[in-house]
Amino acid sequence: MSLSFVDFIDVLGTYSFAVSGAFAAIEKKLDLFGILILAFITSIGGGTIRDLLIGNTPVTWLQHPSIAWVIAAGAASTLLFGRRLKQIQSLLTAFDAIGLGLFTIIGIQKGILYHLSPGVCIALGTITGCFGGVIRDVVLNKVPLIFQKEIYASASILGGITYFLLVKISVPEIIAAAISILLIFATRMLSIRYKWHLPVWHQPK
Repeated sequence: MSLSFVDFIDVLGTYSFAVSGAFAAIEKKLDLFGILILAFITSIGGGTIRDLLIGNTPVTWLQHPSIAWVIAAGAASTLLFGRRLKQIQSLLTAFDAIGLGLFTIIGIQKGILYHLSPGVCIALGTITGCFGGVIRDVVLNKVPLIFQKEIYASASILGGITYFLLVKISVPEIIAAAISILLIFATRMLSIRYKWHLPVWHQPK
């Protein structure tokens, strides 16, 4: 996969998660500093954990300070257009779903770069896509989505498996990545639309 394509999805994913984090902060009525912090940790949380796991230090956002400007742009656009966009709840969910798909592929690419097995690469993709949101929800004192019955981490895993299957049958990496991102996005959005969820086990009384 070309570096320019990886850079493109990295920037787009960072922006999408920054918007998602900023909206979460606005909904909790945090101040400007809180909005910026939530945008920041949502965008870089998963990637930071991934980089620490594979020994890629300094972590990516420290190596590329321009990431901070992308996050600031996401937070600023949310502040400017937040009232209008907040009326369209599906659009807010879409930003999170787009970020999930984009960051899953970024995590997988990092794993491939370090010559890790497909299973480990998919795990890194899932961590990259999901754990920024986990940190965001913990900071806001909410149960993270991946620990609830919603289709979230499983969408990331499905997209990762699809990516490696497509590459296995000689589909070009860029096309495989694009299909996988769209699959993750569609799975997440459709699961919300039709209330798909994983089984929930209850402790017998």
